[in-house]
Amino acid sequence: MNLTQHPELLDRLASAYALGTLRGGARRRFEMLAREQAPVRAAALIWQSRVASMNELQTPSTPPPAVWTRIANLVRADGEQAAMAAARTQAAAPAPGGWLRSLALWRGTTAVGALATVLAVVTAVGLRDDLGAQIGALQAQLSDQPQIEYVAVLNDDQASASMLVTFDPKNARLTLQRVGSYQEAADKSLQLWALPPAGGPRSLGVLSADKLLQLAADQRDVREVPALAISLEPKGGVPSETGPTGPVLFKGALIQKML
Repeated sequence: MNLTQHPELLDRLASAYALGTLRGGARRRFEMLAREQAPVRAAALIWQSRVASMNELQTPSTPPPAVWTRIANLVRADGEQAAMAAARTQAAAPAPGGWLRSLALWRGTTAVGALATVLAVVTAVGLRDDLGAQIGALQAQLSDQPQIEYVAVLNDDQASASMLVTFDPKNARLTLQRVGSYQEAADKSLQLWALPPAGGPRSLGVLSADKLLQLAADQRDVREVPALAISLEPKGGVPSETGPTGPVLFKGALIQKML
């Protein structure tokens, strides 16, 4: 199946891949398609970037005391179940004349088992509520993610992905994420260029050394631009009118998402 012809399915598979819920043969097939098809690779990188950014937004928190109480209840329930099993073993061979004692013991262990079951159910309900709250928070964070309309995976001369570029028209910004290991020297800068179908390259901005950065851009800057490129320039970049003066390190097609 050509996933590029089924954008909604591609988006669902990419999200499941990034979240780790796509497993087994389906995950291996998706990885194979990502290696062969740039749109599939771009969709996977976009969702991996979303998940990574949510980790950065999440503030560390200390588990509430109720969580530790539930854990203690589970541990105690396991101990009580082990004690109940030992009591059953002893009751299987009652002492002479001790059938009344065995009956009392069975009643006692039955009560302990019922208590352990109640504690386990209460704990499961509490954990389910916590999980539901976490899922709700995750869904809220996903709904706040930027609107992605254009995406590009810029490769080096070895066809290895080095930079993921996305455009968010809602916030009028380009987001660039370094996915390779390249790092420019201190006296050099990377500069992003639009390669329109007619005319010379047009500068979209100079990149900082950060792994994740954003550049202000208008939709007119990327509309009908078939490709992007990144060149190595003197520190601070060069004027747009001169075009790239250094080597072009990364380039790739700019794709308009249809999701």
